[in-house]
Amino acid sequence: MVLNYIWIGFFLIAFIIAVAASIFSGNINIWSEIMNSTFSSAKTAFEISLGLTGVLSLWLGLMKVGEKGGVISLFSKFVSPLFRKIFPGIPENNPATGAIFMNLSANMLGLDNAATPLGLKAMQEMQNINPDKTTASDPMIMFLVLNTSGLTIIPISVMMYRAQLGAMNPSDVFLPILIATFMSTLAGLLICCIRQKINIFDKVIIGSIGTLCAVIGAIIFAVSRMDQQTITTYSSLISNAILFTIICGFIFAGVKKRINVYNAFIEGAKEGFQTAVTIIPYLVAVLVGVGVFRASGAMDFMTDTFAYIFSAIGIPADFVGALPTAFMKPLSGSGARGMMVDAINTYGADSFVARVSSTIQGATDTTFYIVALYFGSVGISKTRYAVSAGLIADFVGIISAILVSYLFFG
Repeated sequence: MVLNYIWIGFFLIAFIIAVAASIFSGNINIWSEIMNSTFSSAKTAFEISLGLTGVLSLWLGLMKVGEKGGVISLFSKFVSPLFRKIFPGIPENNPATGAIFMNLSANMLGLDNAATPLGLKAMQEMQNINPDKTTASDPMIMFLVLNTSGLTIIPISVMMYRAQLGAMNPSDVFLPILIATFMSTLAGLLICCIRQKINIFDKVIIGSIGTLCAVIGAIIFAVSRMDQQTITTYSSLISNAILFTIICGFIFAGVKKRINVYNAFIEGAKEGFQTAVTIIPYLVAVLVGVGVFRASGAMDFMTDTFAYIFSAIGIPADFVGALPTAFMKPLSGSGARGMMVDAINTYGADSFVARVSSTIQGATDTTFYIVALYFGSVGISKTRYAVSAGLIADFVGIISAILVSYLFFG
């Protein structure tokens, strides 16, 4: 519903600006510019979707191999000691526990198709033990906020869009996204622990958080001591090495499980093709809306205004071109994706703005969509502090994405 109003708003604002430009400044060319943008944006959306077919087929094929090879189950076992502490309201051996572990592990690996049904299953199981069927329970809120914070180890979708749009090194945002999404998840976790009176200083919780903070801190410390060229070189090397190691790990896991790796890959690749076809109308709608908004001059006015404000108070304004992605991210995943694509097309795939926008896109998930989907599936109408906690996590993730982009690319 929110995206519906935003999409209509793009056209309404473009129409008002076009009328005003025609009457007061005599700029009659604005009408042709806006119309041309609708055709070019629709063409761009189709070309992007078509080009994504191969990349999606490749990655979803590999992910299917990893899924059947037991990688998600391995992740579940690894994180289970921590999750038992942060979900104390769920009885031991309850079916919800397994679904939660599987959902969060699938999200970390970028397995969106697997994560959503597992998340809905987890919500249903938690609703079964929820004393008030219309009010979100503490475990439900913790689970939802961890989802909205978007912790992702492999940001496949961002990298594949960057690859399709001509980035020289599509995976150069891998480490920045990992750091930003960790900060977002940490913020969401701490907020929920404080609200739910969970002992943050429990040895399992503090040990897990401390270990992750140490790793992230070590990365930031190492990067801060390097020059920009060295940062780019090592970021590329480490990112690509980790990704290829994960790919090989998926394949080896499949071999160890004695599955037909090739058939599993083909099965996942078919899903990739279907996904590429499915996103065409959504991408066309968003990019055409953004296109008319930009062609009317409204986008430039908005970014120039923020640039002026930040410059006036002494804050670098290089990143303001990525702010539309940040504004859209909590509202709509497809809308934020369209803003990211627009930023890449406008400023160039390897520009600072495009990299900031890509990092923001991978740093958090879509809070309002997840709240509507997960709570709506079980009839929850009283969400308590779920939305506010999710939005705070989003804000921390967006700020972290901007700061870490300056560290890596500034």
